[in-house]
Amino acid sequence: MKFIKIIAASLLVALGAVQASAQAALQEILNDGLLKVGTTGDWNPMTMRDPATNSYKGYDIDVMTELANDLGVEVEFVPTDWKTLVNGVTSGKYHMTGSASISPARAKVAGYSTSYFSLATVPLIRVEDADKFKDWGDLDNSDVTVAATLGTVQEKMVKEFFPNASHQIVEAPARDFQEVLSGRADAHITSNVEAYKLVEKYPQMAIVTVSKPKNPTPIAMLLPQADQVWINYVNTWIALKAERGFFEELGRKWKLNN
Repeated sequence: MKFIKIIAASLLVALGAVQASAQAALQEILNDGLLKVGTTGDWNPMTMRDPATNSYKGYDIDVMTELANDLGVEVEFVPTDWKTLVNGVTSGKYHMTGSASISPARAKVAGYSTSYFSLATVPLIRVEDADKFKDWGDLDNSDVTVAATLGTVQEKMVKEFFPNASHQIVEAPARDFQEVLSGRADAHITSNVEAYKLVEKYPQMAIVTVSKPKNPTPIAMLLPQADQVWINYVNTWIALKAERGFFEELGRKWKLNN
């Protein structure tokens, strides 16, 4: 009986240590005075990295800077890419990410904050192909190549939306839209938010005037799944900022609702 009590006590101590570790992010941030945020730097207008200065700008960057200010700490943007975005959270490389599409696959291993806006998916092509591709079905053919970036939600979508097309999957720092610009792919898909920025920057690209965008998707921050204290704090912060119009104001600044 004494032996059983010792084992039980040991298990309780171990469980307490695990729980403390799983809920350590907020206290660690406050103790160190530093919020670490994983960001890819390649999603206009959400997160854009300037390689010359190694600095970031964008909607996400403003959101995370505001969160750090309200916490009373500094913010450090940790470079990552789409295929390792989730792993950076689960391994403790950073405390959270910027905006990420909510997906069941990611939710199996990472936590999410409350969503603060939504996206929908549209296809992009070269302007010269506008008469050829007028809706989703026009792209689902064996003689069409659709590009996607490895590790993004679009990688899965292109295979789902266009099962009969060829799929050109590229790895960051390469991007799917570059495959379209170069002529190595006929189309790629992205959020309506990024699509507006791409056609503004590259006039040789065009958004397909589809009958209806696909996959309306809520956007949220990725967080350590077991750290409910940290998740609760971030959700409370989002609710307060939403009530005070912070996200709406940022949306206007970065033209998220073109």
